[in-house]
Amino acid sequence: MERVAWTDGELGALLERAEQLLQDRDRALLGIAGAPASGKSTLADALWRELQRRYPGEVALVGMDAFHIGHRVLLRRGLVEVKGAPHTFDGRGYAALLRRLRAADETIYAPEFRREIEDSLAAVVEVAPEVRLVLTEGNYLLLPQPPWDEVRALLDQVWFVHLDDDERRRRMVARRLSYGETLAVATARTWGSDEANAQLVNAAQNRPDLWIEQSTSTP
Repeated sequence: MERVAWTDGELGALLERAEQLLQDRDRALLGIAGAPASGKSTLADALWRELQRRYPGEVALVGMDAFHIGHRVLLRRGLVEVKGAPHTFDGRGYAALLRRLRAADETIYAPEFRREIEDSLAAVVEVAPEVRLVLTEGNYLLLPQPPWDEVRALLDQVWFVHLDDDERRRRMVARRLSYGETLAVATARTWGSDEANAQLVNAAQNRPDLWIEQSTSTP
């Protein structure tokens, strides 16, 4: 397993690696994993934007977060307070989408998670047959427990983004404050279910191809 450092805004060698995947095969799937607030979504979005600029129509970004179990179902089951834990996702549905994406022989419409409604919209991410690289990011791409253990084999490469724990928690509190939560609620949730999920992810780096150490100098 290789290790590299990454600072937000400096894609450098990471962009070159993703570009090589795009050029090497008809379609590649690149997963970017990491704990909540580690920077994985920021990295995936930055890669997607730059690659889309260079290769219009040939790169797609699909998030694991779109497979959150519906908010009203979580309410009914009393799971809202632990939303984001592995059992609050449709992991098998996510794996099924990855299998379809590997085929690359038809247009596929994937869901997208929307934070403003705390739910997903179906069929809003279009992945045409011409797409040669699919980026997908999420917490549990490397989790070895079922059903998440199906995911690793469906991806050509998985990169793991790691961030210092204190900085990760600081970012998570800031993120929750931006959602309109009070400081007390944001802090409690950061140190509660968010921290449990983060420790699970950080303890389960199941064979990443690349370890990315996120700089603590970025906001």
